[in-house]
This record gives sequence, C-alpha cells and structure tokens, in this order.
Amino acid sequence: MARDTLTGSRIRERRVAQGIKQAELARRAGISASYLNLIEHNRRRIGGKLLLDIAEVLSVEPALLTEGAGAALIASLREAASDMPQASAELDRVDEFAGRFPGWAELLSTCRQRITALERNVETLTDRMTHDPHLAASLHEMLTTVTAIRSAASILAEPGEIDPDWQARFHRNIYEDSARLAETSRGLVTYLEADDETATETGAPQEEVDAVLEAAGHHVPELERGEPESEALKRLGQSISAPAKELLQNWLSRYARDALALPMSALVPLISEFGPDPAALSQTTGAGPAQVMRRLAAMPPDVLPDPVGLAICDASGVLSYRKPLPDFPMPRFGAACPLWPLYRALNRPMVILSLPVVQQGRAGDGVWVDALAMPVGGVAVNSDPIFEAHMLVRPMPRDIDAITQPDEVGVSCRVCAKPNCIGRREPSILAPIG
Repeated sequence: MARDTLTGSRIRERRVAQGIKQAELARRAGISASYLNLIEHNRRRIGGKLLLDIAEVLSVEPALLTEGAGAALIASLREAASDMPQASAELDRVDEFAGRFPGWAELLSTCRQRITALERNVETLTDRMTHDPHLAASLHEMLTTVTAIRSAASILAEPGEIDPDWQARFHRNIYEDSARLAETSRGLVTYLEADDETATETGAPQEEVDAVLEAAGHHVPELERGEPESEALKRLGQSISAPAKELLQNWLSRYARDALALPMSALVPLISEFGPDPAALSQTTGAGPAQVMRRLAAMPPDVLPDPVGLAICDASGVLSYRKPLPDFPMPRFGAACPLWPLYRALNRPMVILSLPVVQQGRAGDGVWVDALAMPVGGVAVNSDPIFEAHMLVRPMPRDIDAITQPDEVGVSCRVCAKPNCIGRREPSILAPIG
C-alpha cells in the first residue's frame, strides 16, 4: 500500500490514541461521521482545508498525517529486519506499519540503535579486557598481592606458637601488601571509569596515537600546506607520552612525504573523476597504491563525504595504524580477524586484492576493500624482505554486480560467532549463530 494513501489510517490512529470519538472529530472538522469513516478507511482522499482542520483538532502537523514515517525510519526498520532474518518480518508492509503505528516504529528503531551501540561497546570493552597491556599488568599485580596476603594470613592462622619476630614480620607483610593492593585497586578503578581522553593517558603508546589521530580526523592541514612537521607535532602531541610522541613523529614524517608526492590540489580532481579507487588513482598519478590509500584516508569530509577506512599491519599481523568506519570496526589491540584481505595480501605481495566483504552479524551489503602488501625498505643482500600490508575500506561501488557475494569476515575472534571458522584462534563470547 502506497504511503500517500495511508492518510486516513494515520488520522484514525491519532484519533484513537487521543481518545476522541469519530463523531466528535467529524463534528469539530465540519463533516459527517460517515464521510470521516470513509476517510479513515482510506476510501476517500483528503487534502486542502479539511486536512488542515483535522490536523488542528488532533494537534499534529499536517505533514505527519500525509507523509507518515520518514525515509530514515523506514530504512532503520528494514535494517532491523535484515539483522534477524529468522523473524520473517513482512518487509513489503514496512511502509504501512510505520505509517499506521509511527510511535511503535520509532520505538523499534530506537531499540535497534541502542542494541547496535551496546554491541559495539561490548566489542570495544572485550578487546580492551583481552589485550590491554595496562589492564593485564594491573590485574596480574592484584592477583599476586592477594596471593601473598593469603599465604601470610594462612601461616598466622595455623595452630601453634609463632616466634614473635616472625609474627611481626608477617603482620608487616600483610600491612604492606594490603596498602599496595588498595593503591592498585584505586588505580584500576580510575582507569576503567576514565573517559576516553583520560584513559589514553595510561594506555599503550599506539592507543594514544590512535586517539590523537581520531580527534584530528586523520587530516593534518599544516602538512598539506607544506609547513614543518614540528608545528604539527607541537599541536597534536601536547598531552601524550614520550613513546607515543615518537610514534606520532614517524607517522607525521610519512604523512609529509605522501602530501609532497600527492598534493591535494592534484588529487582532489582525480578523486572526483575516479572516486576512491586506489588502483585507478595509482595508475593515473604514478604513485604507489599504498601511498594512494594513505592519502585517501587523510582526505577531509569536504573531499570525501563518504569517508574511507584504512588498516596497516606489519609482518607480524599487528595493526600499526587503524582508521575504522562505523560499518567496519577494527580492534584496538593486537591482530584482527585472520580472514581480512589485509592478511591475505601478505601471502600475495605486490598484488592488489580488491573484493567486497561484510562483517559477521552486521546489516547491509558490506563494504569494498583493497589490500596490498609491499616490501619495507630497499633491496637487501642475502636477506628476505619484510612486508607491510595496507587495506583500504570504502563504500560499495555502485557499478558492482548485485549478485557478487561478499566474503564474510569478523572483527576479532573474541567477538565473532562465525561458525566453523578455520581461522579461529580463541573462543568467542557470543553465542553461535545459526
């Protein structure tokens, strides 16, 4: 049923919700009850002054009666249905449902958004609990201290006399260990309850750099204008540790070289022509595809309204750079899903792997990724090269065949329930799917 023919249904729903009788609404609108009945059953079209009069009686905007639910709400409901295909929701009647029951439709949409946000929080917290070095060290220290206190207390609790000197020593040990346990506990609670900015102060250096780059949008105007790296480092590295500042300096140096080789003035027109296609841009500009990927990830929103993501890993598989997208999150610590083309590229160096992927349990058609592994440094004598892999994550191209099935990947094993995965290295906290 078309949305513009549901005006009568919306009038009826609003009237019933407000407890107004049909005869009362017809009288206040200046029409007969039988005519209003035809309108409410979508057998008579309504518009003009009569629509305005009924909207005024119901105290709603006329657009809410004629247009019903917005496109964003309809899209959200469709995504909710695609998240749970086993529910067999009637997708062909989603417009009718949203138009007749806008309140319930909005509630379902809001609940889905909340569930999605909570799932992402679980992913982030689980990744943090599993791989955060500061958290692991604090928990290890707490367990060690608790074990020491228990050992000393068990000796004191044993029957028989204890030499006064040894008794005093055990009491002193318990006192000192208790003080250390209290201090460690306070520090751990502060760390876990801290907001994002405070948490990075005690996090790993790479996490500090990630937070700085995320706040800057991965774009450095000073380097785009050819200004010294020291100016950008001074602005971005004000509140980070010395090791993190060294990592940031290395990243800024590479950014400066990339910006010099591919200035925005030359790159922006080509992006308008070819889009965020690293292979096409590399062939046109003569720059390496990995360098093009880094430049695309550094473009501001006015150049790329639909942002791209980027992951870079070293030969060990650990992410050294991450720019996630809402539709393609990336773990904060350690390695990611072994099924990512990022890691497959390490097995096929100097070949661009370009294909669609979708993350396990996420709605939508997925994203398009381009992955490439290139050797680090120049040619060496009697030494195998060490490779670095890049993976650009971009929106699905419009000219791709709709029947192309994307590869299903995850974020990391800990928060992925993909069944019978040959790449799984640890159990998932999620229930198996399917």
